[in-house]
Amino acid sequence: MAKLNKPDALSLLRNRNLLLFLSARFCSAMATMMLSVAVGWQVYALTHSAFALGMVGLAQFLPAFLLSLPGGLAADRFDRRAVLLGSFAVEIAVGMGLLLLSLQPAAGVVWIFPIVAFIGVARAFMAPANGSMLPLLASASAAAAGSLPAPVAPPVSVATDGLVPPEPPQPSQPPQPSQEFARAVAWSSSVFQTATIAGPALGGILYALGAPFVYGTATALLLLGFAAITSLRGRWRVQGQATGLGGILEGVHFVFAKRAILGAVSLDLFAVLFGGATALLPIYARDILHTGPWGLGILRSAPAVGAAVVAVWLAHFPIRGRVGQRMFICVALFGLATIGFALSRSFALSLFALVIVGASDMVSVVVRGTLVQVSTPDAMRGRVGAVNMLFIGASNELGEFESGLTAAWLGTVPAAVLGGVGTLLVVLVWWRLFPTLRRADRLESAVE
Repeated sequence: MAKLNKPDALSLLRNRNLLLFLSARFCSAMATMMLSVAVGWQVYALTHSAFALGMVGLAQFLPAFLLSLPGGLAADRFDRRAVLLGSFAVEIAVGMGLLLLSLQPAAGVVWIFPIVAFIGVARAFMAPANGSMLPLLASASAAAAGSLPAPVAPPVSVATDGLVPPEPPQPSQPPQPSQEFARAVAWSSSVFQTATIAGPALGGILYALGAPFVYGTATALLLLGFAAITSLRGRWRVQGQATGLGGILEGVHFVFAKRAILGAVSLDLFAVLFGGATALLPIYARDILHTGPWGLGILRSAPAVGAAVVAVWLAHFPIRGRVGQRMFICVALFGLATIGFALSRSFALSLFALVIVGASDMVSVVVRGTLVQVSTPDAMRGRVGAVNMLFIGASNELGEFESGLTAAWLGTVPAAVLGGVGTLLVVLVWWRLFPTLRRADRLESAVE
């Protein structure tokens, strides 16, 4: 039996398809963050309303919530590259719509909400396709490095640029847990977080020149992402038979049958739902910290700085023990940092608190993402990813709506403090509700 080599963290990046995929993810995330900063500042400048900021989140959440499960089914029934291309096309249309709207100052804020709703439409289909492709790309790179055993019957056809074929196990068998999946999740997250650092900062700087500069640049980035996905080689269609409502609900049943996965995704849902102070950043930047759109961009980038540092660290040094306890500790730290940010009146201290928010959240992202990917058969990855996306989307966009609504009732600072306290309470409750996740020492034991 040939000796298997243990690849380093950079070995995953030697595959052309993976690099194109990560490049497209970077462009999409960068553009989305730029649009988020511009829309947030523009809406608050026009309305001076925390409720209006919350409505921006709700406008994106509703279509994502309604279409996520069908989006997961599409990823398991059709060519995943085609699904991604369609999603990019919708995001490009959003960028162009906002650009045209910004050139018509008399149009008002009311048209922004239906346009940004299509970001939720695109995300509903893009997220499951992205998540279901990543394990295959990681397998291709790891196989090329000699870290994987000989492949067996493929459920999906993928080009590998001359590398050892990356076929995962048969659809009826979940792939074996591997540190390489955790590395892949960390690399993908680091790419996303790097874009999340640069996107808001660049968006804030460009907004000082005018909103059209932000929307035009974001649209150009989305066009580059579309081109990168177009350049992927091979066909990415699963040989599955999932159809109809029963096929859609299989992903839901799978997640609820795995207590560790359910605990991880629901913990993230409620923690970020209550601790989502990012929707209030335009108010903090303008009225509390007394800065401009450039300051808002830096504040929006701060969580991603912490997240990117942790993601790169985890790509080189994956979590190998006490994964459950570490996840709970980091979510609690997320809540404490949120409270610190809420009470801060110093721009520097606020930045530091947001860096800790992003760093602690990244541990949860990697644990949750790895749990979902290594325990799911490829023929179901799109639908299970859609359920995961439902939790994530609810925690982000619905959390923004919750924060905006609470701030409108109680005031900005009390709302942010209450969110951090709510996160800590969620950690205490979930600690008792999900002992399987709490006691998990390794990701392998958590999914058994």
